[in-house]
Formats: sequence, structure tokens, C-alpha cells
Amino acid sequence: MSISLGITGGIGSGKSLVARLLENIFSIPIYIADDRSKQLTAESPAIRQALTALLGQEVYTPDGLLNKPFLAAYLFSSTEHTRQINDIIHPQVHTDFLRWMQQQQSHPIVGIESAILFEAGFDNVTDYSVMVYAPLEVRIQRAMQRDYSSRAQVLERVHRQLDDEVKKRKSHYIIVNDGKTPLIPQLLSLIYSVQNRENTIFETSK
Repeated sequence: MSISLGITGGIGSGKSLVARLLENIFSIPIYIADDRSKQLTAESPAIRQALTALLGQEVYTPDGLLNKPFLAAYLFSSTEHTRQINDIIHPQVHTDFLRWMQQQQSHPIVGIESAILFEAGFDNVTDYSVMVYAPLEVRIQRAMQRDYSSRAQVLERVHRQLDDEVKKRKSHYIIVNDGKTPLIPQLLSLIYSVQNRENTIFETSK
């Protein structure tokens, strides 16, 4: 069975960069939860039925496409609305991810990249949680440049996410992406460590 890694980090931390390096350099398949969630929200019959029941026919356009502005307006209008939408989408993404993992059994290590790894409960279905960490100011500057956002807009998104210190406490591994510390040696150490831990667990259980 594959070793599974849950890769997370706050906005601007560089978790997507780490995921790409793991996939492109170390040939570790990565499930991009955000991309897949958007695809499922647009295409899944189960999600379509549940969203329509909650929000009405307007949540999809007359030609059957997801009405993204309408859904976003509802989603971000209150924490209760966010919870309602997440309760519809997250279980479907969980099921899809577990199905995807079954298809990757030939790979010794697989991963999932998710900004809401802990909030969505993906840490419960992966073996190890990996947090990509960068100082707050570095994250703010990266996000401003990447998204052409103001500092206030970035900080608003930061405050909506789980605090970095909480993520640190919940994670098995920390990858520092501060623009100074090389990433590749850290990723090599991560891969070696998880493989060694799994081998130790296997030998102990024999």
C-alpha cells in the first residue's frame, strides 16, 4: 500500500511549488484537492442535486453550468453558509480522493495538496501531514504579486485560514519555504524519513 502525504500551508506559503517538485522531480503523484473540488462541484450529479436543494435552480445557469458568482456570494456571506457548502462538497472530494489513491497503488508514495487539509479532514485519510511554512510577510508579498491583490485583501484571506501555529502542531513534518532555505534537501529528507518510519513500523509489527 502506498504511503500517503497530506501537503498543506497558508496562502503564499508555496505548497503548490512543493507539490510540483514532489511530482516532477520525485515522481510522486499528487492529487490537487482544490482543482478536483472545483471540477466535482461543476460536474458531480450528487453535488448538483444537493446544491440545488439548498440554493435553488439559480446555482446552475440555464445551460447547466455552475453559477460561480452566485455560489461564492452565498459561501462567503457567513460561516454557517460555508459549513453548509463544505458539508456537501467535502464528502464527495473525500470519496474521489480515496478512489484516486486506489488507482495509484503502484507508487510507493502519493500525496494530496490541500489548503484546508485539516479543516476538511484529509489528515484523517493520509499517513503523514506535511506543512509548507513561510514567514507571514513573505507569504503576503508572494500573494500580492501572484494575485495582483492588495495587502488588505491578502490579510483577509490569511485570517480566514487556520492559523499557522495550529497547522504546525498538527503536522508530522515542516518544509520551510522562506526563499532562503533550499527545498530539495528538505524533500529528500522527508521522503527518506517517511519510508524509514514505515519500514520501522512494518518490522516492529512482524
